[in-house]
Amino acid sequence: MAKGYIIVRMTVTDPETYAAYAEMASAAMRLHGAKPLVRGGRCEALEGEARPRNVVLEFDSYDAARAYYFSPDYQAAKAKRLPAGIGEVVLVEGAD
Repeated sequence: MAKGYIIVRMTVTDPETYAAYAEMASAAMRLHGAKPLVRGGRCEALEGEARPRNVVLEFDSYDAARAYYFSPDYQAAKAKRLPAGIGEVVLVEGAD
């Protein structure tokens, strides 16, 4: 079965609030079996527009990743994140 991935590209506008979000999101990740593959770190735009904060989370399946995102645990964290940054979050299925 193919893995599921959540990819986040973010520009943080309120670091203090974003830090509180990150704590809540980390707890939700642990509950839902997320494996962080990328969580910040160095980056550069090779093509197109980039954002300074990038996260890639791996899950056992697409459905598991989707369940994490729509879980009450993550939705509470998301509510904290929304006023703290601008970005994109996508869910993708991995290659078999």
